[in-house]
Amino acid sequence: MIQQLTERFRNILYARLTDHFASFPQHLLAKISPPNPFWRLIKVLGYTGVRLVGNLFQPIINREKLQGAVWLYVVSQNNYESLQFVREARPDSVFVAGQSKTIGRYNKAVNRLSLRRKLFYYWQFPLVLFGLYKAEGKRAWRYFDLIYNAIGYYEVYMRSLRHYRPRAVIFANDHNDDTRALLLAARACGVPTAYIQHASVSINFPPLSFDLSLLEGQDALDKYQQCGPVHGQVELVGMPKADAFLSQRNVNPTVQRVGIACNAHDSLEMLHAVVQHVSRVFPKLILTFRPHPSDLRDFRFLTNDLPALLFSNAQQQNVFEFLLQQDALIAADTSTHLEATLLNVASIYFRFGNQTIADDYYGYVAHGLVARAATLQDLEAQLQHLSQHKPADLYRRAAYYNATLGTSDEGHSQERALRLLAGWLENVA
Repeated sequence: MIQQLTERFRNILYARLTDHFASFPQHLLAKISPPNPFWRLIKVLGYTGVRLVGNLFQPIINREKLQGAVWLYVVSQNNYESLQFVREARPDSVFVAGQSKTIGRYNKAVNRLSLRRKLFYYWQFPLVLFGLYKAEGKRAWRYFDLIYNAIGYYEVYMRSLRHYRPRAVIFANDHNDDTRALLLAARACGVPTAYIQHASVSINFPPLSFDLSLLEGQDALDKYQQCGPVHGQVELVGMPKADAFLSQRNVNPTVQRVGIACNAHDSLEMLHAVVQHVSRVFPKLILTFRPHPSDLRDFRFLTNDLPALLFSNAQQQNVFEFLLQQDALIAADTSTHLEATLLNVASIYFRFGNQTIADDYYGYVAHGLVARAATLQDLEAQLQHLSQHKPADLYRRAAYYNATLGTSDEGHSQERALRLLAGWLENVA
């Protein structure tokens, strides 16, 4: 039994047990899993009281019928927006999420899968921790709180699948612990699974394990092939969520508006330094700052030196709406570079601090998608050049990442994805 549980949880916690995860900046890692064992224990007790016990008293009232439906399983606001086109096109589809999962502005728009019975499976925790310690060493003890959180997902999702018998489950995430638990449960129950890529991927992701995977382009397939054996049917469909915006590409010949996007890996000090430097050297530029939707740090200090700095609220404005208001983008490791390039927004890769996360994580610089600025002086020089001339064909660089670019399917990725999903569902469900 211990060996079986260990292998299951190595799969479920795949992303948490990698060297890549261990290399996260300490301030970010501490928010996910405190370095002090005492605080990890406090976190476990808090999770038990607020989530596990709290779920017992939280009512679940789903407004849509889950029985026999095509489930669109989401774990974030970005996931929801990536699968929204499927929901709009297929009346037999419904959004589902875990009972307490936060889905941003769509919290009330998703149906919920009960996690109340999760409590019944915590007898497994000592066995799983022991098995993972033998397999992974001290890393298991370092992240025992994350292991604890993952207990029970597989079993409660098995119960939900057997009760509702969905026609299929479509995912937009392949590495969260609850997502992977549902994927394993669906496989055990014989429920077909599909995956629609919602953002750029890396070689640190789990092997592709869905019955049907709709990837954006050759870049994603090449990376997944490095992750391990590719299971199931794979099709390249472009980026469905970009369809509505590709006809609005930026045609400004010069840069006058610059967006600065960050994620939780980025240093506040360096972000501050960049905003200060760019605003001082280019006082006529309109600057807009946009944190990742999951980055909850307080950025109001940036306006102390630059009251004119604009902010984009990722909880209210999607990334394409933000990019349509920019001529150039400055960012580090984020798939916003790809989305910017597709809209012909000049994108510059600049690392905000000396993060331990891999340099050029998505390979955008290596494959010529975006230019690198190694220093503030490099950044200044590139912005100076772009303020005089911005190429009109930057978007062509994205062909390796978006399979429909330059084809008859450009701007029709949703239609292509829906055709493939419909044909697949007819054959498997």
